[in-house]
This record gives sequence, C-alpha cells and structure tokens, in this order.
Amino acid sequence: MINHKQVIYQSQLDHKSKMVSRRRTRRRFNPRIFIDRTIETTAIASLLLTGFSGVGAMACWGMEIIEINANPNIIISGWEYQKNRSLGAMLVSFSAFLGSSLVGASFCIHRDKF
Repeated sequence: MINHKQVIYQSQLDHKSKMVSRRRTRRRFNPRIFIDRTIETTAIASLLLTGFSGVGAMACWGMEIIEINANPNIIISGWEYQKNRSLGAMLVSFSAFLGSSLVGASFCIHRDKF
C-alpha cells in the first residue's frame, strides 16, 4: 500500500527477515524559514562586504599618501576617488547590515509576542 507520507519497500529486509519501513515526507515551502535564512544571509554578506570595503579604503588611503609624498605637485590623486568609492560601499553595506538585523529582530519579537 502506497501512502503519501509513508512508503514501505518490500525489497529491503534486515538481517532478521523483518520488513524495514522508511518514511518519505514531502518538504513543504515554509516562508518563515525562507525569510529567516534570507535575512541571515543578507546580514552575513553585508558584514563581509563592509570589512572588505574598509580594508580597500584603508589601502587606497595609504596609496594616496604614498603618491602625494612621492610627487607633491599632484593636486587631486586618483586614489582619492577609489577611497571615496570604498567608503561609500562600506557605508551602504553597513546600513544594509543594520537594516537586515532590525528586520530580523522585529520578526523575532513579533513571533515571540513580546
């Protein structure tokens, strides 16, 4: 007999010649789990991007100082634009982290009914 929740395989016998049953359940789409995992992934990715952008901004800042010390006639350094771009990416990704953490915390509070 085949049921949606349980399928018994007659060909699978254990060493004592008893029939072994195995459950095969359908995985249902759970929107809460999907939303929680999406928020968690967004928070982790934004933290990583914040860290890498910060390191990039510090590297560009160092290269800007080296370039200005090597040639004092340079008024606007090319590294300054890269530094500002890295700082902007760091600001955006950190605010994405704060936003996803706030949304995750509000879902958690709403679920626990505080």
